[in-house]
Amino acid sequence: MATTNLNIRTDKEVKDKAEEIFSELGLNMTTAVNIFLRTAIREHGIPFELKLDIPNDITAAAIEEGRKIMSDPNTPRYSSMDALREALEV
Repeated sequence: MATTNLNIRTDKEVKDKAEEIFSELGLNMTTAVNIFLRTAIREHGIPFELKLDIPNDITAAAIEEGRKIMSDPNTPRYSSMDALREALEV
């Protein structure tokens, strides 16, 4: 298969931020652009979302609270759902 070069212009900040995201996804810029182009051809348009799963503020706070609870040695631990139900009197 013959290859060709594709030159595009974009703001440096846009390129840098995109490269950072692609890197976290395990991609380089060339691979990401090729994925986009091949998918656009196959789907006859721009059909997909490829993004990192970043939680909103409420979810991030809940995750942090859960981590604090798990790191507290005084937090009760249960070895089964039955033990948890018994402690909750459910």
